[in-house]
Amino acid sequence: MRFDKYAIADPIKRSLAESGFVKPTDIQFKAIPSIMKGEDVLAIAQTGTGKTAAFAIPIINWMHENQEKLPKGIVRCLVMVPTRELAVQITEVFQNLAKYTPVKILSMFGGVDQTPQTKGLDRGVDVLITTPGRMFDLRSQGFIDLSQTQILVLDEADHMLALGFIRDIRDTIKNLPKNHQTLFFSATINEEIKNLAYSIVRNPIRIQISPKDRVSKNVDHQVAFIEMDDKRFFLERIIKEHETSKFLVFVRTKVRAERVFSAMQRVGIETITMHGDKDQLDRLDVMEKFRTGKVRVLIATDVSARGIDISGVNYVINYDLPDIDENYVHRVGRTGRGMEKGIAVSFCATEEKPVLEEIQKFLGKPIQVLEIEKDEYKMTLALTEEPGTNWRKLIEDHEAELAKKRKKKGKK
Repeated sequence: MRFDKYAIADPIKRSLAESGFVKPTDIQFKAIPSIMKGEDVLAIAQTGTGKTAAFAIPIINWMHENQEKLPKGIVRCLVMVPTRELAVQITEVFQNLAKYTPVKILSMFGGVDQTPQTKGLDRGVDVLITTPGRMFDLRSQGFIDLSQTQILVLDEADHMLALGFIRDIRDTIKNLPKNHQTLFFSATINEEIKNLAYSIVRNPIRIQISPKDRVSKNVDHQVAFIEMDDKRFFLERIIKEHETSKFLVFVRTKVRAERVFSAMQRVGIETITMHGDKDQLDRLDVMEKFRTGKVRVLIATDVSARGIDISGVNYVINYDLPDIDENYVHRVGRTGRGMEKGIAVSFCATEEKPVLEEIQKFLGKPIQVLEIEKDEYKMTLALTEEPGTNWRKLIEDHEAELAKKRKKKGKK
C-alpha cells in the first residue's frame, strides 16, 4: 500500500512525496495503523528500518487533525531519546514531515544554553523531542507541564535502560495522564527490555518483533585479521581506494579516536571525531560536516552509534571490535539504511578473536573472512605514505636482519 492511499492529511502526504517516501517499510506498515487507532505499541525492529517515520507520521497526523491552543509549558507528545545526536536527527524528521502543517516541534537537550529551549516551551509544544537529563532538569524548574501529554514515545529504549534512565522514565510516567498512549521502540530485545516494556505499555495490541537476522540484509559483513599496530595502515588503504565513499570508523575509546585522527592526518586524510569529550556545539558541527559530505570520514566511539542516522554512509569500519556484542548491531546499522546498500568491515587483532566469536554467536552466523595474503599484508605496510617513515625500507631491513641471524645460527 502506497502512502498516498493512507488516511493521513494531504500536507503530510505532500511532505512524504517530496522526501521520496512512496511505500512504507515493514515496521511502518505494521505500526502506523495501530498508532493511528490510539493503541499502545511495542515495536522491536532493526536500525535503519524507518522506525522514526513509523511513529512520526501518525503523531503529526493526529496533532494536525486535533489542533489546540497550547498554554505555556504544555507538551502534547513527549519523545524521549538517549542521545543528543538522536534528538537532533529525530527532530529533523518531524520538522520535515510537518513542514506544511501548523504542528509545533521542539528539540531539547543538554550541553547548550537552555534559554532558547525555554522560550520555545513558553508557546506550548505539540511534539517535544528530548534527552532525559535536560527534560528532567527543566521539568524540575517548572518549565514543562506534562499534565496534558497524550502520547509518550520511548525511542532506543534499550539504550536508555543501559544508561540507567529507568527510574527517571517511571517518574515521568507518573506525571502523565492515565489514559495516555505509549509507543515503545527498541532495536534489540532481552528480558530487561521485555520487563520494562510490559511495565509501562498497557495491553499493546501490536507487538512487532524484528526478523531473525539481527542486522539489515542490505549490509555486507566482512572481517579482516589485522594486528593492532597495523590497523591504521589498512584504514589508510581502504579510504584511499574508495575516494568518493563515506566512512564511519568506530573505535573503543576517545583516546583511540584522537590517535586514529592524528594517524590519518599524518597521511593527508581529513577526518573528524565524535566522542564524549566534545561539547554540544562541536558535536553538531561534526555531524553537519559529515552529513553534507564536507568531511567523508568520521571516527566515533560507541556513545555515538545510536545518534548517527545519516544517509549515504557506504562503509562502517570497526577499527576496534566493540566490547559488547550488541553494539556491533548498532554500529553496522549506520550503513545499509532503508534501500541503500552498505559494507561493514571489522579489523580483528589476535587479542580480539574471543570478542569476534561472541559477536558471531550473537548474530547467529559467521562473518565472512576477508583473506589477506602475507605478501599483500606486507605491501600494505610498505606502501604507506606517512611522511618521514620509509616503511618499505624498515620491513626490508628487518627481514634482512632476521636472515642474518638465521644464517649465523646455522653456522653455529
